[in-house]
Amino acid sequence: MHAAPLPLTKDVVLIGGGHTHALVLRKWGMRPLAGARLTVINPGPTAPYSGMLPGFVAGLYAREALDIDLVKLARFAGARLVLGAADHIDTDRREVHVSGRPPIAYDIAAINLGITSAMPDMPGFDDHAIPAKPLGRFAESWAAYLHGDSAAHVAVIGGGVAGVELILAMAHALRARGRTVQATLIDRSEILTDTGTKSSARLRAALRGLDVTVIEHAKIAQIEATHVLLADGRAIRSDFTTGAAGARPYPWLNGTGLDLHDGFLSVDAYLQTSRKGVFATGDCAHFSPDPRPKAGVYAVRQAPILYHNLRASLTRDPLRRYRPQKDYLKLISMGGKTAVGERFGQTFSGGWIWRWKDHIDQGFMAQFRDLPQMDQPALPPEHTHDLPEALGHKPMCGGCGAKVGAHTLKATLRSQPNTQRTDIAPLPGDDAALLITGGQRQVISTDHLRAFTADPVVMARIAAVHALGDIWAMGAKPQAATANLILPRLSAELQARTLDEIMSAAGDILRKAGAEIVGGHTSVGDELTIGFTVTGLCDAAPITLAGAQPGDALILTKPLGTGVIMAAEMVGKAEGAWVAAALTSMSQSQDKTTELLHAAHAMTDVTGFGLLGHLLGICEASAVGAELELGAIPALPGAAALTARGVRSSLFEENAALLPQITTGGPQDLLFDPQTAGGLLAALPRDQAEALLPVLRRYAAEAAIIGHITGSAGAITLI
Repeated sequence: MHAAPLPLTKDVVLIGGGHTHALVLRKWGMRPLAGARLTVINPGPTAPYSGMLPGFVAGLYAREALDIDLVKLARFAGARLVLGAADHIDTDRREVHVSGRPPIAYDIAAINLGITSAMPDMPGFDDHAIPAKPLGRFAESWAAYLHGDSAAHVAVIGGGVAGVELILAMAHALRARGRTVQATLIDRSEILTDTGTKSSARLRAALRGLDVTVIEHAKIAQIEATHVLLADGRAIRSDFTTGAAGARPYPWLNGTGLDLHDGFLSVDAYLQTSRKGVFATGDCAHFSPDPRPKAGVYAVRQAPILYHNLRASLTRDPLRRYRPQKDYLKLISMGGKTAVGERFGQTFSGGWIWRWKDHIDQGFMAQFRDLPQMDQPALPPEHTHDLPEALGHKPMCGGCGAKVGAHTLKATLRSQPNTQRTDIAPLPGDDAALLITGGQRQVISTDHLRAFTADPVVMARIAAVHALGDIWAMGAKPQAATANLILPRLSAELQARTLDEIMSAAGDILRKAGAEIVGGHTSVGDELTIGFTVTGLCDAAPITLAGAQPGDALILTKPLGTGVIMAAEMVGKAEGAWVAAALTSMSQSQDKTTELLHAAHAMTDVTGFGLLGHLLGICEASAVGAELELGAIPALPGAAALTARGVRSSLFEENAALLPQITTGGPQDLLFDPQTAGGLLAALPRDQAEALLPVLRRYAAEAAIIGHITGSAGAITLI
């Protein structure tokens, strides 16, 4: 008997993708808890590792070396990743608020936000300086500044270990590029009070060796674009000013109702806040039983305790105490490939210390780059001889990659009898049907998608945009929609939460497009599937596949690549930033775009059959051909790289078979990639297309003219 998936009954929500939570995700992937649905909320698809920041600033590491890819990690852990910044936690309603989406309910929550180095009370800081934390914005700004060629004037505010490491790294990197450097370290008291005497002396020697000016016991009056003004009237030249003066908690924690210590979340011996079931770790937490300094080593050591206590809170097992070490190894970079180390009052320095630090840092990051490959379920000992062939050599893609191939679909549709109703107008191969009711033209279409992301909100948005595609492609105005949902097995409470998220997210997309959800149907199955049947009204004759004319320009309104990127994501081969960009593109509504393309001769949406398959539909219905400019066709970040590596969606072969005259194995493979919620492909007069393109790009930034219609019926060529 087939074993059904076990139901999910509790929500565990991790707020922030810091070091502790990254390690928890890895541990969860190795040993998940049955019945628990895990969610991680983070502003972006990656989480930077602060331990390698000085090395990056010094030019010793590439930017990507700092990033923990949360998309890959969440896939490994079986977690949903919500890309957005949490800005409130309601501990009474047990909800986390993220701007732009419905609240996220939790049963157990953990907070691992890190800290900020912003100085909002310092005049001019917000406008003219860049905090060292959060790391993402700082890293991007520094990379841009480093690649300049003029004389450099840099300043770091804050003379603790972090500030000293930063200014040394900045001075080293700028000198290595041959730039004239003025580097200044400014502190309101004395620098390096958080290190021992010997370590302080060696670091001061390193500052002198790189000609860093140290200004102590200085009060800053104002930060300007080119200067830091001190209270005593001195003006310190700086066109790149950053702050590393201590740790500051995120302000929104003040509104949580949780107990705080100087703005940080107070936690007990079990890492639990003042509200049961809400934990906090890392720099955003204050360990009340034995306060510790803000250092990444504590966040790392807290991970096994947090992992145990999250699970124990759901299994009703005893919680485990966290016992921090009294001292820890400090390894402090000194600009280039040299460092100073300190522990238990002992100090040591040199190149070997940097190599030791590099080994530790690389080992930490390797845990997330080289995730274990979990064993796939084996086939039963006895099975039909062709079962392995039917399963294929790779997992079935979600979205349009999971559709039935064009050949099978068209053969089935051809076998259906012609309609006998006079109020249904036959159309030349379009996915939507045209109904005539009381003289009113109404189009109707249906579409559904298997979930390829664990976030129901993102999946609902994409499914709604995807279903609207056929309505938009016919130039109709969306009218009404019914939802068709298959939920995985969930407890009654999680069913309600998931349905609320889906209907809220989809309703927002449909309502903005002009339609209302008027009903639907739900059922329970093995996996989440979201679909909509949508109707639209046409003020004029609908735009169909027929009507394209030789000489027409072809406009594509979205970049290609969703199929290959999501196929790669399923097997851990896609970078998180690529996946995030693909999800954003798929979620992008096309209501404004459609209005601008109302005069198109022919139009379709690019979905499961790929760009060439849908263009072929226009050519066959219009008895024309087409010529495409391969270099003009926009692609999503990472799509071309993945295609070049031979990554393909499971529907690729079927799509390629539609046009056997076009060889595969090169950049043209992307033209066969099945798209989900893809762009509109419109044929319209060349002069109109060229005039329209700048306006289109206000709503579809990568819209492009990708070729033109020819008179060679059925012939599609690439140039």
